[in-house]
Amino acid sequence: MPIYDDPYLKVFTLNSNPELTQQVTDQIGVEMGKSSIKRFSDGEIQVNIEESIRGCDVFLVQSTSEPANEHLMELLIMIDAMKRASAATINVVIPYYGYARQDRKAKSRQPITSKLVANLIETAGATRVLSVDLHASQIQGFFDIPVDQLLGEPILSKHFQDKGVEDTVIVSPDHGGVVRARKMADRLHAPIAIIDKRRPEPNVSEVMNIIGDVEGRTAIIVDDIIDTAGTVTLAADALLEKGAKAVYACSTHPVLSGPAIERIENSNIEELAVTNTIVLPEEKQTEKITQLSVAPLIAEAIIRVHEQTSVSTLFD
Repeated sequence: MPIYDDPYLKVFTLNSNPELTQQVTDQIGVEMGKSSIKRFSDGEIQVNIEESIRGCDVFLVQSTSEPANEHLMELLIMIDAMKRASAATINVVIPYYGYARQDRKAKSRQPITSKLVANLIETAGATRVLSVDLHASQIQGFFDIPVDQLLGEPILSKHFQDKGVEDTVIVSPDHGGVVRARKMADRLHAPIAIIDKRRPEPNVSEVMNIIGDVEGRTAIIVDDIIDTAGTVTLAADALLEKGAKAVYACSTHPVLSGPAIERIENSNIEELAVTNTIVLPEEKQTEKITQLSVAPLIAEAIIRVHEQTSVSTLFD
C-alpha cells in the first residue's frame, strides 16, 4: 500500500459502504479514520469520532442507499459531530445520492426531495460534496457549496473495451440518458440508439419503439440507475426482436430492488456491469452481474481536493 504522509487528511466511513471506503484509503495510502456508530435502545443513532480531527480536511464516505433514511441520518449526525470537533473542511463523498429521482415536481403537490436532502446536508455543516453520476445534473445547483460529480462511464466503457466486445451500438433506455450514451459511444467509437418508452407509473415501463439501427450489432444498454430492472430487461427483448445479435447492460448504481435479480437472471442480457457505489449483498451477486470499483476514481478526487489542485480532468 502506498503511504500518503499528511496527518491533516482524514477519511471516515459510515455503515453504507465500508468496503468501498477501505479500498479508497488503501488507494490513497492512509489509515481509515477511527469512529463508531451505536444505537440507543429506542433506535436513535449515536456516533463517536475516536481521534482528533481539529484543523483537518475530513472526507466522509456514505451512500444514501437502502435503507436510505437510516444512512441519511447517520450522515447528517456525523457531519454535525465533525463540525463540532473543529474539522477545517467536511467533504461529504456520496457515491450514490439517494432521493435523486425526486428532482422536480412531476405532478401537482409533489415534493422536490433531492433539494430537501441537499438543504439538510448543507445545514448539517458539509463544506463540499463529491458524488458519482447524479441522476439529474441540476442537483448540483440545489447546493450552495461546491459539488463535484464524478463519472462512472469511463470505468464501464473500459470494461467492455477490455472484454473485446466489437461491432457495438450504445443504447440509451430513454431520451433523458442520451448524453450518457453519447459519451460511451464516443469512447467506444460506436453509434447510438434510443429506446422510446412510456412510464405510466414509477418502476413500471413499457417499451414503445427503438430509434436507430441495431440489426446485427452487439447492443450495450447504459443507464445511471437500475432499480427493479423492468426497463433494462424489456429493452433487451426489444433489441433482440429488432435484430441485435447480443445484449449487454451497464449501470453505475445497482439499486436492484424488488424483483430485479430474478428479472436479470431470467433475461436475455449476457452481462450486467455495475460499479460498487452501492454494496451488493450475497443474495444479489449472480454470475450475470460484474461489479467494478470506483475506489481509484474517488481516491484521486480526494487527493486533488485536499491538495487544492484541479478536479476537472476527472470529469473527462
